Amino acid sequence: MRTETLGPVDFAHSLLLTDLYQLNMVEAYLAEEMHEHAVFEFFVRKLPRTRGFLMAAGLEQAVRFILGARLSDDEIRWLKDCGRFTDRLIDAVAGFRFSGDVDAMPEGTVFFANEPVLRVTAPIAQAQLLETRLVNFLQYQCLVATKAARMVLAAPGKTLVDFGLRRAHSGEAGLLAARAAYIAGFAGTATVPAEGRFSIPIFGTMAHSFVQAHDSEEASFLAFAEARPDQTVFLIDTYDTARGARKVVSLAAALAEKGVRIDSGDLGQHAKNVRAILDAAGLTKVSIVASGGVDEYVLQKLTAQKAPIDTYGIGTSLVTSDDTPALDCAYKLKAYAGQPKRKRSEGKAFWAGATTAVRRHGAAGIMNGDTIGKADEDLPGETLLQRVVEEGRLVRELPTLADIRKHAGRQVQSLPEHLRRLETGPAYEVAVSPALEELTRTVDEQLTQSQ
Repeated sequence: MRTETLGPVDFAHSLLLTDLYQLNMVEAYLAEEMHEHAVFEFFVRKLPRTRGFLMAAGLEQAVRFILGARLSDDEIRWLKDCGRFTDRLIDAVAGFRFSGDVDAMPEGTVFFANEPVLRVTAPIAQAQLLETRLVNFLQYQCLVATKAARMVLAAPGKTLVDFGLRRAHSGEAGLLAARAAYIAGFAGTATVPAEGRFSIPIFGTMAHSFVQAHDSEEASFLAFAEARPDQTVFLIDTYDTARGARKVVSLAAALAEKGVRIDSGDLGQHAKNVRAILDAAGLTKVSIVASGGVDEYVLQKLTAQKAPIDTYGIGTSLVTSDDTPALDCAYKLKAYAGQPKRKRSEGKAFWAGATTAVRRHGAAGIMNGDTIGKADEDLPGETLLQRVVEEGRLVRELPTLADIRKHAGRQVQSLPEHLRRLETGPAYEVAVSPALEELTRTVDEQLTQSQ
């Protein structure tokens, strides 16, 4: 079997960026002439041990993929050449155009286990083909947005900046991490295209290599200030942090008052020492940036110590969500041809049929409990899902990133106090409606009789 080499992947739109079993199933659906509408939902089965809540993110990329998913001519040629699939399958995917509906939680919305984050209603082959990439977009950005929200809560009033591109698992991941972190309240990112693509402010300092390349720290500081007068944050820990701070003081007359960065060691103690050195020289407006091994627990500790750090650059822990690098999430069939469906696998069972989630609020707008119910139920509270796509057309303008960020901020402010702490406490109440419980029992009885 000869296969031609594929060209570059269009990560935003390629329908071929999928698992083989998706194509296998579509082939079988077509063979059986199964063309009825299906309902699939993306949800998280259970919260990670160290998370009291999750934050929805990635909807814009998911929707744009749904509406723009295509095969390139190159990909179609490859499918024909590889010899694995029938002409029927190739023709079907080559002509893919989404014709269904999408309901989803707005990005920035706080959510909990088993709540539908996104619902797709479409002919079953269409809905099936979307699975792999939708889970890609949603799981990763939800992970990073949640991690970032925890960091914002751990360091109130501090400026947090994403420094993670080099440690991200791909360039695409790094760019989307910058977006997710900004939604959750980060001030910006070091990832350059995030400004041009998403209008996210970008921040940058200097690397140790620039200092090392010069004969002295003083020479490196002066050269950098001359070349980048508007980007003058000096990295002062290449050799000795306190000595580096004193050199900044000695050059103060020749340098605009900008900032210094510490990237190693005991960040809290170094920051106190450096602040004392700068303040003694009258450089009270010179800000301190800290980076290197920072996560929400480090932020919490430094906040408790009242470390005089103005800005934190956060990389690896953010873009890899290192303590929780994956979600126990799923995109599952909930109904087909108008009939509710349910999976009963051990540890992976879910509620039957299409679902919705509503939220109640108490005093001062604080969240006071959610309910998962049947999609067509009229339940008291705020419905968390909104219709975004109908019959293959966008029916609700996607919000700007600035508006998403504001919504996320309001969501975090509405969290009950125990969910605003890093330590996990009592679980947030998520009830299940009696109607959904009854439907699930009925489906179980039918499954038992048919097996």
